[in-house]
Amino acid sequence: MQRLRLALLLFCCLAAPALAVDPKEDTNNGPTLGDETVQHIQLGLTIETPNGECRGIHGTTPMPIEWPEQSVRVVTEDITPNVAHVDYRMVAGTVQQMVIDVPFVAPQEKVNALVTMEVTKRKLIAPTDTAQYILPNKKKLPPDVRIYLGPSPKIESRHAKIRSTAKEILKDKRDASAWEQVEAIYDGVRERVEYKNGPIKGALAALKDGDGDCEELTSLFIAICRAEDIPARTVWVPGHCYPEFYLWDETETGYWFPCQAAGDRAFGEIDEQRPILQKGDNFRDPDRPKQQLRYLSEFLTGKGGKPKVKFVREIVDGPQQ
Repeated sequence: MQRLRLALLLFCCLAAPALAVDPKEDTNNGPTLGDETVQHIQLGLTIETPNGECRGIHGTTPMPIEWPEQSVRVVTEDITPNVAHVDYRMVAGTVQQMVIDVPFVAPQEKVNALVTMEVTKRKLIAPTDTAQYILPNKKKLPPDVRIYLGPSPKIESRHAKIRSTAKEILKDKRDASAWEQVEAIYDGVRERVEYKNGPIKGALAALKDGDGDCEELTSLFIAICRAEDIPARTVWVPGHCYPEFYLWDETETGYWFPCQAAGDRAFGEIDEQRPILQKGDNFRDPDRPKQQLRYLSEFLTGKGGKPKVKFVREIVDGPQQ
């Protein structure tokens, strides 16, 4: 178990430094880190076999990683002996998956592959000097940022209606600062889409229907930003999501800024206590290479009787100041 813990901690510690464009705690140019909260979350899966033996089980589940506004620490592990192999892998530089392999599960047997993590989240506070920011030159963007200029599942940034809406929103803002232009997109989306719970339908449908929930508001904001060559991406937390956008300062150093697309107005900052599960919205899972995934969800395959599978993602205790 010590080897497993060290492997997870190694991945967590290496994840954030690879993303040099994220907010930094030691600068006044990006978001500032504010008050922190601490909570515990249990993630993984359990498998029971009431209907007969199972063989060749292979499963994955996403795990939180380090971000400038989030730190993680393994607290406990519950890995039953019949789990032959446990590993961790990064996908797209922004998602870590726990990968398990179980060769054989006897009838009436149970498999646990559970990790409890302590997650420290920090509030992100918007900068006071927003006039310093400029729109990035897409030709100079690093590859890990440039990927957030193209379309994603349910984010139809190249559709003519999305592009025309972007032009409409910004028609009187072309001489404004970069910050003011993105803020106009933020307000324009919230004016055009009324919050309404419902099935996932994406940016274009939300724009046409005039309603949608956090996924639709987030997707439309991102789609319009990308239509204007402003990198933007989705941040996923349990039961919710919100967008981030990317701007340069005067030295062409880039920073990611969050905003709350659905709910109370919060632009360039956020006070979100739930753990960040992953960032991004266009994934290729090594186990599902032909699928273009909006969210890197849990996955399981195997042979044999019909097992009872439960993917676990539960807050064990609430935020502590």
